[in-house]
Amino acid sequence: MDWDHELDARGLLCPLPVLKARKRLQGMQSGQVLRIVATDPAAVIDVPHFCTEAGHAFLGASEVQDAQVYLIRKA
Repeated sequence: MDWDHELDARGLLCPLPVLKARKRLQGMQSGQVLRIVATDPAAVIDVPHFCTEAGHAFLGASEVQDAQVYLIRKA
């Protein structure tokens, strides 16, 4: 899947990946997709929960090398 913006949150621990995602999404247009690359084990729970609370669409997660990748479509 294509994305419009990417956030490298590797090495950051909860709640920083979600806080940085929130800030990045604020500068994006509705419908654009943010790709987050994170190593925080809590992000598996935090990112989908953040999407639900903020109204963004959680498009899924996958693993690449030593990190998880999350895709969010801005509401």
